[in-house]
Amino acid sequence: MFKVLGFYKFIKIKSLKKNKYFLQKFLNLINIRGTIIIAKEGLNGTISGRLKDIDKTTKKLKSLFSFKQFDSSNESKSKFQPFHKSKVKIKNEIVPMNLTINSKERNTKAHLEPKEWNKLIKNKNTHIIDTRKPFEYKIGTFKKSVNPNVNNFRDFPKYLNKLNKNKSVAMFCTGGIRCEKTSVYLKNKGFKNIYQLNGGILNYLKKIKKKESLWKGECFVFDNRISLKHGLKLGSYSMCSGCRMPISIKDKRSKKYEEGVSCPNCYDKITETQKSRFRMRQSQIYKAKQSGKKYIFQKEYK
Repeated sequence: MFKVLGFYKFIKIKSLKKNKYFLQKFLNLINIRGTIIIAKEGLNGTISGRLKDIDKTTKKLKSLFSFKQFDSSNESKSKFQPFHKSKVKIKNEIVPMNLTINSKERNTKAHLEPKEWNKLIKNKNTHIIDTRKPFEYKIGTFKKSVNPNVNNFRDFPKYLNKLNKNKSVAMFCTGGIRCEKTSVYLKNKGFKNIYQLNGGILNYLKKIKKKESLWKGECFVFDNRISLKHGLKLGSYSMCSGCRMPISIKDKRSKKYEEGVSCPNCYDKITETQKSRFRMRQSQIYKAKQSGKKYIFQKEYK
């Protein structure tokens, strides 16, 4: 069993290259996989490994960057290793929005726990915003939520600028970090009634029972599990090897679905040459599986 840990921390970080090198070496040494982003404003990541190794990594992060607690973290389990390798990346921001913030600017008064969140979004006058990408929204979201249909988070402020400042705004995302910046942005613009789901969807699905839930569908996660259900159980979605987009059980029944080649999302977009190449790749994967080997370009999406 593997432990999956998602986290973020807004904290001033110096010597980014030095810290990246040290952290990458440490993760490789204890076989931790996943991605950690570091920037001058803090760190953000999702990693996976054995329980004791995740605990070691948590202690190392807190020691290396001199802090006691993450701003937010979520834990879940996986029967398989959901990441292919470990990556430590240096970015200008831990969430790209052309807005850098510090820990003191965080709008913590706006954070609502799942039960409080349920009460808020039942109010007809609350504007509920799903700050994630359109394909994530399509897999699952809260009832009556609105998705800005923005593929690049840097463009999100264009949508926010059109909102009514006098209306209550409730925001949510996967783990909470995208809402942290959105909350600060709206506060700086003069919004008064700003709320965000503390810990994001993952915290909600972990704490709220399905009978009491206002969530519809599943939650997309950026790892090999693809999607999660209530109780953070493995979802029903898989990944198309042609376009790297999540596909449902219904999508797999389509005539446009071919394992390792295409799905309804990309069938009409990719060329016959590409399909031929993907079929050849899939054929090699099948042969490797039959002989008990792993194909060099094989990426398993459970």
